[in-house]
Order: sequence, then structure tokens, then C-alpha cells
Amino acid sequence: MIEIRKIQTTDGHRIDHFVKSGRQMSIDAEHLMLFPALIDPHVHFRVPGGEHKEDWETGARAAIAGGVTTVFDMPNNDPPCTTKQRFEEKTKLIESQISRAKIPLRYRLYFGADPAHLSEIPRLDKAKVAGLKIYMGSSTGSLLMTDRGALEEAFRLAAAADLLVAVHAEDEQLIRLNREKHKKNQHPSVHSAIRSPDVAAKSVALAIELSKKYKARLYIVHVSSRAELDLIRQAKKEGLSVYAEAAPHHLFLSDEAYSHLGTKGLVNPPLRSNQDQEALWEAVADETIDTIGTDHAPHTVEEKNRPYGSAPSGFPSIELYFPLLLNAYHEGKLSLEQIVSLTHTRPHEIFGLPLNDDIVLADLNKKKTVNDKDLLTKAKWSPYAGRTLKGWPRYTILDGTLFDLEALP
Repeated sequence: MIEIRKIQTTDGHRIDHFVKSGRQMSIDAEHLMLFPALIDPHVHFRVPGGEHKEDWETGARAAIAGGVTTVFDMPNNDPPCTTKQRFEEKTKLIESQISRAKIPLRYRLYFGADPAHLSEIPRLDKAKVAGLKIYMGSSTGSLLMTDRGALEEAFRLAAAADLLVAVHAEDEQLIRLNREKHKKNQHPSVHSAIRSPDVAAKSVALAIELSKKYKARLYIVHVSSRAELDLIRQAKKEGLSVYAEAAPHHLFLSDEAYSHLGTKGLVNPPLRSNQDQEALWEAVADETIDTIGTDHAPHTVEEKNRPYGSAPSGFPSIELYFPLLLNAYHEGKLSLEQIVSLTHTRPHEIFGLPLNDDIVLADLNKKKTVNDKDLLTKAKWSPYAGRTLKGWPRYTILDGTLFDLEALP
């Protein structure tokens, strides 16, 4: 049994908390606060095919360091996770790697929608699948669904199987038109013009239309603009089962960051204006945003430093997930109760997860500057390097195992 003495709760009480464990230990936690462990519903741990960027050993350590004990991994691998056989092969690789890491990270996997393999959807074990992931716009990897007929069939099959449909909502045709329009501009900031808010809004509108038509539960990942939020807010008012995820980089970075990040600032959907960022915070406040998913998408520094056009999109961020939100709490941007809802309660409800007793103990007063060399992700860089954040996790308890975050290898 793990005894946690005099821990403060988010609602202002001080209690002794006990967690079942094979070990007997006691922690004096008078200076710490108790949170349920975080769920990250959107990660790319790059297995199979991209292990030089991340794998489940390094990814699990980074997750635990961020207070995360449950992750949902995306299917845009090499090869993509678009058949039951590939799903099972990927699962075996993951089990092997988290066993070596000695971190029993909880996870579910997304299944990728591919026009050639839609017949695989009814074969899936719903208990093991986070949902059906549809890329309506191109991103890392080869997965892309642009044919209207195939999209409709994917929504129909997902609804019939009671699978959540998660969409990367960017309109591929508009992306290509904008790319041609801006082809002479090679500054990284053009990325935000090519993948403009109307690119996202057009795709969100179509996804909501198909969700309504087929009565499919819809989860819109990394919502980034006011235009999308207006559509989602209206869909919720109509009683549709539409859920919205925000990513930390859209909450904590804007398109002004290209000036110092350069191609390191590339992400899909792209960094937005300060006005769009304000709209996201408004949507957090009125609960239009249901969850925070990091979209932890690591690439090496060498890859990210390539010129625009060849540098990949994506940020590593899972281990800074919690510190960024705790720092935002200190800045008055959200409450502790909202952090719990966004990172734990709502993901549990939306994805129907079984209950567990995983927790994280955080030091709300600890200040630390983000330094690339301290990061546990294999990518070893962050767009937040140099920021001083107030509020850091101190211990993570996963399935009865205590991880001292100051002693992680």
C-alpha cells in the first residue's frame, strides 16, 4: 500500500490518500496536490516505421514525466494501421517495448481509415480501439480520405460498429489550391496561409454533416480556429454527439512564433493568429472544448531544421502537457477543476474508459525552465524551450507503481 499523507485536493481539502500497491511506502505530501492521472487522447509514438523519432520506451517515460498514464496512439505509421493484422502486429511491438521500459502505460490505438481497407472496420474489437481516424487533409504519413463516397462509407461503418470517428479536419483541395497560390513564398509562416482557417472550417462542416447523417459520434482533433469553433458550438446546441479537442500548441503558441522557431514551428493544422488563440480560450471556458490532446508528434532536430517544403510538421510535447496547464492556472486562464475535466473526466466519458486509481502528485509552486537536454522524448527538443513554467508533477502512480519523476532514467 502507498500512503500519501496530508495531500491537498483540488477542492481545497487536505487528506490522507491510499493506493493499492505491492510495495509498502509512505510519502509526506503536505507540499503537493493530488490529481487524477492525465489522459492524452492524441499521440504519435511512431511505431512502426519511425522509431528514430520516438518509440514506446522513450514515449512511455516522457508520458510518465508529464503525469500521463493513458495515451491514444494515431495510425499514420509506416505501414499505416489500416488492417486488423497490422493493428495486432503494432500491439505486439508496443507490448514488447513498454515491457522493456518497465512502465505498464495504458493505451488504446486508433484505426486508420483507408479507402482500400474500409471492409476491415467491422472486424475490429471495439474494446481495443480508440476510434476510427480519418485524415481529411494530408499530414505526416500516407493516410488521406478525399473521396466523398469513401468518406460516407467510413462514417456509416463506424456508426454501425459504434466506433467514435476522429477527424483531422483540413480540406485537401483547398490546401492544394493555396499551395499553388503561395508557391513563390518559402518562408515557414506561409504554412499558416496555405492551411488557413477556412481550410479547416470547410472540412469541419463536412464532418459534422456526415456525423448528423449517419448518427456517428464525432471527435474533432486539434481544433485551432474561431471558424471551426463556431460550427462545433452550433452542432452541440443541436444536440449532436460532436466533441472538440484542443492542442497545447494552439493554446500556448501563435503564428508570431515563426519568427524564432522557423521550420521548427511547422505543425498541422498550423499555428494561428492571436485572435484564434483567444477564441480557443473562450471555448475552453464555455466547454465547447472537451479535451486537451497534445498531438505529441516528434521529429528529430535535423528533420525540423530542413528548409520549408521538406521539413516535417509536428511538435513533441507530452511531458510538458501538465506543466503548461498548471502554469496557465497560475496565469488565471483556467481553474484546477477545468484541468481535471479536460485531461481526465471528459476523456473518460467520451471514450468510455474503465476506471483506475492512477494519480499524479504535483508541486504547484515549483518553477523550472524548459531545457531541451532535460527532455525524455527521443526527439530532445521542444518549441517551449526557454519558458519558465510554474507547477510541475512530482510523482506519478500507475497501476500501483510509484514513479519518482526526479529519478526517471
